[in-house]
Amino acid sequence: MQTLHQYLFIPMACSSSVESYQSPYQILLTAASLIPISHYFYGFLFICLVFLYNFLEIHIIQDLFTGFRGQPVCLTFNSCSDVYQEVVSKCRILHGRYLTTPWLSSPHIQTAFLSLFDWRPAFHYRRQLFHLSDGGTIALDWLMSSNVPEASLQSKDTITKDDKTPIVVVIPGLTSDSAHAVSFLCTFKFCNPRFAIISSGQSGQNVSQYVKHCAFKMAKCGWNVVVSNHRGLGGISITSDCFYNAGWTEDIRKVIDHLHHRFPEAPLFVVGTSIGANVLVKYLGEDGINSPIAGAAAICSPWDLLICDRFINRRAVQKFYNKALTFGLKGYAQLHQLVLSRLADWEGILKTVDAYYRHSSSSTFVGNVMVPLLCISALDDPVCTREAIPWDECRANKNIVLATTRHGGHLAYYQGITAKSLWWVGAVHEFFSVLHSSSLIRRKKEAQMQSHHLISPPESSIDQGPYLNITEDGMVAAVADEQTNIEEENTEPMIQSDKNKGVISETQGSDRVMGERTHLTDKSPQHPGQDVNDIIIPKRRYMDQLSRHSRKSIWLLAYIAIVTTWPLVGPALTLFFKKRFRNVLAGISRTAPR
Repeated sequence: MQTLHQYLFIPMACSSSVESYQSPYQILLTAASLIPISHYFYGFLFICLVFLYNFLEIHIIQDLFTGFRGQPVCLTFNSCSDVYQEVVSKCRILHGRYLTTPWLSSPHIQTAFLSLFDWRPAFHYRRQLFHLSDGGTIALDWLMSSNVPEASLQSKDTITKDDKTPIVVVIPGLTSDSAHAVSFLCTFKFCNPRFAIISSGQSGQNVSQYVKHCAFKMAKCGWNVVVSNHRGLGGISITSDCFYNAGWTEDIRKVIDHLHHRFPEAPLFVVGTSIGANVLVKYLGEDGINSPIAGAAAICSPWDLLICDRFINRRAVQKFYNKALTFGLKGYAQLHQLVLSRLADWEGILKTVDAYYRHSSSSTFVGNVMVPLLCISALDDPVCTREAIPWDECRANKNIVLATTRHGGHLAYYQGITAKSLWWVGAVHEFFSVLHSSSLIRRKKEAQMQSHHLISPPESSIDQGPYLNITEDGMVAAVADEQTNIEEENTEPMIQSDKNKGVISETQGSDRVMGERTHLTDKSPQHPGQDVNDIIIPKRRYMDQLSRHSRKSIWLLAYIAIVTTWPLVGPALTLFFKKRFRNVLAGISRTAPR
């Protein structure tokens, strides 16, 4: 039988035995010192790879699990859309899958690769300088199928007035252009005095290689392509007190009207990329059925500039893009420093930047688009967030089909093991080809002819004027003295000092050929022969629509008032009618013969 002394001795013995061993931390340090240093390096490298995998949003493991089959393209459209039934339903690419190039399986790596590496096709543009009546100059760079050796259909070097070959107009993004050789501009004499040939080769701005991919693809298939460079880009200096911005649509409107009047038989198709897509959608919403465009495609549009501005400053990885865009704009500002320094009012810009974003966004114009429009956006776009995509507006409009992919980056969409092609370029070409052979173009022409005398041209948006200064109400306009105000001049077109005397210069007389000029007033230009009824009828129609909406709102408010007050009014009305019913029965019983 053990005594109490023995029980007390047991914990003392245990404590002394524990003290005889080393501390557990010392044991761990001793074990850690026995691990080779190379293993620590491998562990650190693994942690860095996991961090980069998540930071750069790499998805090669997900692609591996799906057998590198890619993700299906999601199409959003109206159930009654003729554009989908007659065009998109026949497009194999839009109903297929998109698989990113395996070694570019990241939206950030794709977007950086598009800007840093020069894997674009080599060809030569033919330049046309398009002069506006406000003194501005736009560089139109042409690429015809005759300039592409691999073209399936060889065409002539010039375009005649009755030429029916489709023309594709490309609107580049922010600070992007046709990627010509700015440092090696060489103008040569050409058989057609209206054009100047530009040596482009493999030099130029890498950021615009997606423009050359699109132009090369369209021209290779037998179509004529023209890149409409923004003011001050494409190696052209600023020749007026006007600049381009994300919401200014007047320049592209003048270019399209010029092409339509110059080549009336050629169907016009327009591709807008990034900021150019925002300008395109806004222009289509402003002009509606009056636009002469047969079809359009908006690639990676920002849609809502205010949302994208907040998004690009949200995360650390997005801030790199903010710096990159700022670097591009800084180069644009340095190139035109003399004009910008004279017109800039930076305090006014900072005060009204949100108003500028709201007025310049194209999301509010989606419902008014009356042209077959294909919109392509990547859900992992690191610049134009998915949060800005107007899903419901695109679904409500029968003329729009929205194609979204899970991956693709910003304007990249590389595909194939060699990353030599862009997926969206093939999708747009297929969409335009099927649309060109469909009956929608013929029906659109008939609708334009019927509505030509009923609908007046829409008022141009002066809120997003091409000036740099932004006033408090959101208007983008330059601060200029009365002496520098641009006035409309009725001057004769200049004659070329060339061997072909008597030939009117297209670059100087294009506005006169169209019979139009760039107006910088709040009112839209009055077309010749426009009747007063052309203005009154649309206004009256809009007032009728507002009155119908007002009546609907009144009935809706009445219904809500009845539903919300019924718990109180219902019992009172019940008691009232019961009392009246008893009085009526009592009166009948008293007057009834006994």
